[in-house]
Amino acid sequence: MRTITSSGGKVETVTVRRTESSDAHAINSLISPATVAVFGRVNVIHLLEKANLAVTLSNAKNEVLAHAAFSDHPIGDIVDQACWEPFLHDNYSPLNTLFLHLFVAQPIFSIGSAKEIRALEKIFEPMKSLKDPGPQCSAFVCHRHSYCPRLHVRRARVEDHDDLTHIFAEQTKALTGSYGTYFLAELIEAQDDENHAAVCENEGTAVGFISVSGDINLKLLNECFELGPFNGLYKPSPEDLTETAPEPGGEGTPGDTNTISPQGSTGEVQYEMNLTQKDPCSEVTLKPRVSVTPNAFCIQLFEKVTSITFMKPISLFLPQDRDFCIISVPKLAPEFPLLQSFLRVVPHHTSSLPQELYIFHRSGMLKWVLDGTPLQAFVAQVQNQLVGIVIIRNEEDIDYIRANYNIENFIYFSHHRYEEHGQLCHFALNPIFQHYAKHFLKEVLRLAHKSCLYYPIYPSYHNQKNSCAHYLTSVLNCMVPVRPRRQIVYPLDELGINAPSKQITKDQVSYALNHINRKLTMEPKVTINARIVVVGASDTGLAFLEVLAFCPHLRFNNMTLISTHGFPGYYTNEKMRFLSTSHSSSDRDHAQMSLRSWINVVTGKMVGIDRAAKHVLVSGGRKVPYDHLILCTGQQYQVSCPTGVDGSHLPPKSQLPAQPRRRYTGPVPSNLFTLNDHHDCVTAYQWLLNNFVELKGNAIVYGNTIDVYTCVETLLCLDVQGYRIHLVHLPTTEGSSCSPGSCFSNPTVEKAMKKALEKSGVHVHHNCLLAQMNDGQNPEPITSLSFTSDSQPLRLECSVFMNLSSKGVDYDAFKTINDACLVYDGRLVIDTTFHTNDSTIRAAGPLTKFARRYLADQWSHSSFNSREVGQELAAALLPFFDPTLEPAVNSPADLDRLIPIYTQAKIQGGRLPGGYSYLHATKPEQRPSAGREILTGRIETGNYFHLHLNQYGMVETITCLSLKPFPVSNYLCLYGKHELLLNRLCSRYDEGLVHDLYSYFREKWCLAIYHDRFADFEQEMHQIMESTKVQDHNDVSISELVQRMVDEKLDIIEEPNVFLKKVFETSGGLASLKTSTLNYLRYNRYHLTMYAQPGLLIIQL
Repeated sequence: MRTITSSGGKVETVTVRRTESSDAHAINSLISPATVAVFGRVNVIHLLEKANLAVTLSNAKNEVLAHAAFSDHPIGDIVDQACWEPFLHDNYSPLNTLFLHLFVAQPIFSIGSAKEIRALEKIFEPMKSLKDPGPQCSAFVCHRHSYCPRLHVRRARVEDHDDLTHIFAEQTKALTGSYGTYFLAELIEAQDDENHAAVCENEGTAVGFISVSGDINLKLLNECFELGPFNGLYKPSPEDLTETAPEPGGEGTPGDTNTISPQGSTGEVQYEMNLTQKDPCSEVTLKPRVSVTPNAFCIQLFEKVTSITFMKPISLFLPQDRDFCIISVPKLAPEFPLLQSFLRVVPHHTSSLPQELYIFHRSGMLKWVLDGTPLQAFVAQVQNQLVGIVIIRNEEDIDYIRANYNIENFIYFSHHRYEEHGQLCHFALNPIFQHYAKHFLKEVLRLAHKSCLYYPIYPSYHNQKNSCAHYLTSVLNCMVPVRPRRQIVYPLDELGINAPSKQITKDQVSYALNHINRKLTMEPKVTINARIVVVGASDTGLAFLEVLAFCPHLRFNNMTLISTHGFPGYYTNEKMRFLSTSHSSSDRDHAQMSLRSWINVVTGKMVGIDRAAKHVLVSGGRKVPYDHLILCTGQQYQVSCPTGVDGSHLPPKSQLPAQPRRRYTGPVPSNLFTLNDHHDCVTAYQWLLNNFVELKGNAIVYGNTIDVYTCVETLLCLDVQGYRIHLVHLPTTEGSSCSPGSCFSNPTVEKAMKKALEKSGVHVHHNCLLAQMNDGQNPEPITSLSFTSDSQPLRLECSVFMNLSSKGVDYDAFKTINDACLVYDGRLVIDTTFHTNDSTIRAAGPLTKFARRYLADQWSHSSFNSREVGQELAAALLPFFDPTLEPAVNSPADLDRLIPIYTQAKIQGGRLPGGYSYLHATKPEQRPSAGREILTGRIETGNYFHLHLNQYGMVETITCLSLKPFPVSNYLCLYGKHELLLNRLCSRYDEGLVHDLYSYFREKWCLAIYHDRFADFEQEMHQIMESTKVQDHNDVSISELVQRMVDEKLDIIEEPNVFLKKVFETSGGLASLKTSTLNYLRYNRYHLTMYAQPGLLIIQL
């Protein structure tokens, strides 16, 4: 916040911020004839799209007082934007120059505003023309040093102590406690060949200080950080850089070497490069030649040194024989401006240091030149040495990108021509110039006449689609990840010529998209070095990581996922899907997000938490340090523990004493499969193909959940005859609404499953409890299983045992939680903000339960949509890192009484016996609500569709059971919608006009409801309804008028619906609704081509 003074003496508190598109109207209102005379006619929205930097001054009421827009090329068509450097003399380069394309201000604040934005005629100096006659224009320049004084840098002296004390005033207490009262004087006096100190002086007063030392523990740094590309921070050996030349078609041998001697200032850095000739995407391995001479100095202490521009004069007083400057900062420290010019060094995965290391090379202060060719290949040069290369091409698939990715979160698409979109094919930049990466891309955009660049990352199973350098990880930090869009599943055959373009609907390999544009090249990201560790690759954990990774203005450097089998895999064969799905994310979704590009994955099991040292112990002995620990391990199927009752004297189960639930501790037989994730399913699939499918023997599937049905169907799809499969159900738990052995709340679905299993010949056994494996003998391998039941004991021959009996918290997770003294009460106890009893440890998902003080034992995260819970967990953590959000404030203990209730549907789905595709989406609740049912189809015809509407006509439950595949993502959009929105579903159903809901929801009218932006459109409708005023009733809103009618404070003669419709039409609200609807259809025309719009020619065929 700053203050400026108007020409009349009025003082205004202002905020300097980046311009938003919503400011365009206010900026337009400030454009005067004088503005047009200087800058020409300006399309403000178009200018904001293309400007590299746009700044606005606003007051406390958010009124725009002034605005300035800057680009990296001159205004108008006087000179091509790629060729302006010769137009000006040598002191001006793209690295230090911006061009003012618009400046407007309220007249009374124009002078004060200009001081904040550094732009106004009075502070610009005319530039002399170098030719006579000169160009048909005038040029003015505003030098930075005219308003930001150049500082004099010199060695520090003891006499500077008093001036420096004021500089360190805020940190004096902490520094004095660590280093003593006279730490500054001691630092200055201790200067020698290894230790140096310098001050920045303005008008004889020290205003900045820096202290550096050459005494560095390089051995420790090399053990903890990836310093190979920097020769380990040692001086290179005298030998030249050697390259191992590969043999054709094979790997290179040590004897095949060529000598390369790079020229220029960076030629001192030498590596031994081993290349393989396997394919064009071969990796380059750098082996630095070891030396014992250090080549770095470290910054020990500094203050008010905010920019790398200070480093050039300071470097004259620093060690001249060392090329690298390093600085270490605590991981939880916020990023300061100086670090933006440094390169973060990637830590080794074994590092436990609580600090980050940043590095800067002396050559990073040199000027550089960018050259390009018509082939859209650009190189960066420093002192005639090539230090970087970028290769781009035109983006030919921009319509597909617009339709499938939320690129319009970052650009106004209509303001960018097709030829202005480019694809980044290759990017390489010397690490010591990495802080110039954004400038490199900005120059590429200017020279190539592009406004946007895109970089796709294909999944590992389509790696041949990626560029030769594999993932261009060095450039990802400059770009923003773009979220994929949910796509409508179109009935293409029925739409015919009204279907969207094939460019949009075509099926192609999925990829993750990253993006940068002119605006983003000068928009810094907030760097977050805090170590965020997530345990468990569950829906909750992945949703949490997704929210953090897709924050475009934040850069999380230390996000780690610990998972037993690593990152979730993908199915190469649908016959591997033994388990049901929550439809939280598909293989396509994982490919389009590429979370692995943003997180570190540690494969292993959590076996310990050291809360004092703040690290997680993983199986294998690895320690993973954390600042914020997120536990999302969920619940897994556990290996069934037999009751141990003698198989030869098994009485009926009803006569057995109650058995406490026990944990199986013996060796797990090789033919017992407890399926929990993709890895388990793939392992079971391979074993079945090799050891069971083509042989004889029984498969026993044990459990009560939907997963036992999907498992049976998978076995049938593997051509296992039904008579070889035994489905064994456990006794039903007390209080269950389902019949014995059923997991379906819908009796029709349960009936369909019973018939399908009978038809397939699958044996079904109810109310059975596992008693023994192999009659109590050695269970390796399992050859028989014995069960107790309500009637006679059951003994079955067994070749493979598929265990899906009971879910619970993994024992290792429980033991870890318990040993760490985290409160555990059947499940891990949390509060409403996801906190455990340790403020640095949060938890979410089925692993958890709410504390008893909430008196809500019937509710837990397992009752809700796991993906929604994960997103809310991220929302609770983001205020600690995101400066654009209000800081998190915990509710007082006496107000923290209500648990959060989530609204998204709880979803189950999968492939069931009989070849049925199944979907069940329902509202998270404890008991069914009142309302009505809409039902079409029968299980015999394979087109069963059931909707439950609550008393308000909102869809609360969707159940689909079909012999044909159906568009799941479309039908999930129906959840929470009112029946009137669904084309008056209830009245049409009652009139007998709806015979098949599958056909009904495939009609053209409903496709707009499936659009990913329909929720935004609904919100806009609500805002129009809320803002519409009724003039005949004291200008109250429609909602207030309805409330008066409900409270019987308004006497009306007509029917309420008729009255409200008439009032709404006369108030102008209906016209606004129609306009908004047409705008929605017009803006999304490329997806919704089947809707007629004004001005379109309709041809009846």
